[in-house]
Amino acid sequence: MTALKIALGLLGLGIVVFIHELGHFLAARLVGIDVEAFSIGWGKPLVKKKIGTVEYRLGFFPMGGYCKMRGDDDYEKIWDSHRNGEILPAGSFFAARPWKRIIVALSGPLFNFLFAIIVLSAFWGRGIEIQTLENRIVLLSDIDGSSNPSDQGGLKSGDRIIEINGKEINNYSDIQENIALNPGRDLPIKVNRNGEILSLIIQPAMNPNGAGKIGVYYWATPQVMAIRQDSAAEKAGLQTRDLLVSVEGQELPYTVAFYKIFKDYKPSHFSVEFLRNGIKQTAELNDVEFSGDFPDMGIEFPTIRYKTPALSPIGALARGSREAAKTLAISIKSLGLLFKKGIDYTQTVSGPARITYIMGEVTAGGFSESIKTGLSSLLNILALISIALCMMNLLPLPILDGGMIILYITEMIRRRPIHPKAISVFQTTGIAIIASLMIFAVFNDILFFANR
Repeated sequence: MTALKIALGLLGLGIVVFIHELGHFLAARLVGIDVEAFSIGWGKPLVKKKIGTVEYRLGFFPMGGYCKMRGDDDYEKIWDSHRNGEILPAGSFFAARPWKRIIVALSGPLFNFLFAIIVLSAFWGRGIEIQTLENRIVLLSDIDGSSNPSDQGGLKSGDRIIEINGKEINNYSDIQENIALNPGRDLPIKVNRNGEILSLIIQPAMNPNGAGKIGVYYWATPQVMAIRQDSAAEKAGLQTRDLLVSVEGQELPYTVAFYKIFKDYKPSHFSVEFLRNGIKQTAELNDVEFSGDFPDMGIEFPTIRYKTPALSPIGALARGSREAAKTLAISIKSLGLLFKKGIDYTQTVSGPARITYIMGEVTAGGFSESIKTGLSSLLNILALISIALCMMNLLPLPILDGGMIILYITEMIRRRPIHPKAISVFQTTGIAIIASLMIFAVFNDILFFANR
């Protein structure tokens, strides 16, 4: 299973990188710059084939890729040619005007963004199946006794959050999104408490990842909606529609109460009381394994599942574009959170290995349900990573596309090439920054896998 996750993750990264490099490739051909090599993956080519003037390669190391253009690292030659009044040969990267090079640099991130729009538009065109939980909450303090912004703001377990900062809240995912993006801000919140509408002010704290948190869980009624075959629940005789009311004599008003009940011990055998047709009964569960503090009994509890209406092609494109722009805005805002105090960078900075694994894990989980779900999971996470890649490459850092665009804009303003020494310093600084980040990210990946 791990091998499958890694394979799916590598496939996903390969697709995203291919889209990015394809943007550079097509833009270069469009503006008259010769492309010498187009590679998916780095290192010695495992497979290569020359078609026309371009050599297409599949690199040994399956992460990343590149589009090698003619003379794209010939800084000395362009400087000497400018100084001596010579003209660089047509098709050379630096023979092209700066605005053409800007188009080439911009096209990689742009293609990633367009890919995300196409994928999201396709989802909205056929309707999106959404699984979430209701907007009813349980306070973290009721589970572990801690004090959180939810307590300080006057929230209570059982409240339904119906509005945050003027935005309507329909489910638990809406709560998470609006809280995560607003650490440290006073947020006006409206709740429905037993039919009474209350207005409160909550200031989310910041978790180690830089996102906001208020200390709430979702409320899910512990009613059996489905049972996995050969699971502990099935062997114990539990059936769908049974309502669990207590575990080992401790009340179970909502499913997250399992975290409190099993916080200090993880028994492989325990008893549950449940209601079936209004009659209280008892079942004994054996050979139960745990995922953290939550017992894996083979039970699926209630969630909200719905499908959005299918949109027309124009409507789907409009909605897909809005969702892609919204995701990009959230990514940029999340990047800004990294510079706040109290951030645990070992959790927030991921390297290629962890990204590959998580991508494969999500996709494999989807395929375990069905091929359709697996493909949807893969495409959805590819769209999200594609938008993240777009944003990261446009950062004004040396060796990234954004840094190159800064150089070419500077050249346009100066109306002459930049001195090779200045470019060398710029590039060397960029390599040092990126290399440091990569080393740190790889170290974080090692910690991530060591702790699993």
